[in-house]
Amino acid sequence: MDIRSAIAAERREFAAVLDGLTPEQWNAPTLCEGWRVREVAAHMSVGFRSSFPKVLLELVKAGGNLNRMGDRVAHRDAAALSERQMAAALRDNADNPWTPPVGGITAALGHDVIHGLDITVALDLDRKVPLERVEAVLAGVGARTLRFFGAQLDGVRLTADDLDWSFGTGAPVSGSAQDLLLVVYGRKVPAGRLGGDAAARFAAA
Repeated sequence: MDIRSAIAAERREFAAVLDGLTPEQWNAPTLCEGWRVREVAAHMSVGFRSSFPKVLLELVKAGGNLNRMGDRVAHRDAAALSERQMAAALRDNADNPWTPPVGGITAALGHDVIHGLDITVALDLDRKVPLERVEAVLAGVGARTLRFFGAQLDGVRLTADDLDWSFGTGAPVSGSAQDLLLVVYGRKVPAGRLGGDAAARFAAA
C-alpha cells in the first residue's frame, strides 16, 4: 500500500463524514476526553494551518507541555472555525506532506485514522476504515506508543478478529482491528465492542 495515497484518501473520505454531521453531532463528546467533535476536527488539521514558528510559540506558551498546547489550540480553533472550514481543511490538504514530530509518514496516517475513529465510534457511525490502513498503523505499535498514549496493556493479549494481528500476552481481548487500534492508543471503547476475559478493562463507563 502506498501510504501517501492512503492518507489522501482517508482525509477526503473523512471530510465527507464531517460534511454530513448535524449541529448536535458537532457538539457531541468524542473518545478524546474533554473534546467534542469540533475540537477533534480542528486538531486534525492544525498541522496544515500552523507554521513551525507558530507551533513553537504555542509550545512556549504551554510551558513546553505538548498535550497542554494541543488542548489549548484545539479549543481555540474549534471556536474560530466553522464546520465547513474544518471539513475543507482536511479535503483541501489531502496531499499535504505534514507529519507529526515523531513517527514519520505512517504516524501521519495514524493521526488521521485514530482521530477519525475518536469521532465515528463515539457517534456510533457505521464507518469502517479500510483494513490495509488500520494494518499499516498497527504495524508501528510498540512500547513507545503505549507509553506516550498511556495504554495499560500489561497481562493482556489483543487479537483482531478481522485481521491477522495480535499483541501482548495474557488474558484475551478480541475485537475489530480498528477498535483494538483505539485500545493501543489509550482509548476506552463503548461497551460490547470487545470480547474476552479482560474486555471490561477497555470499555467506557
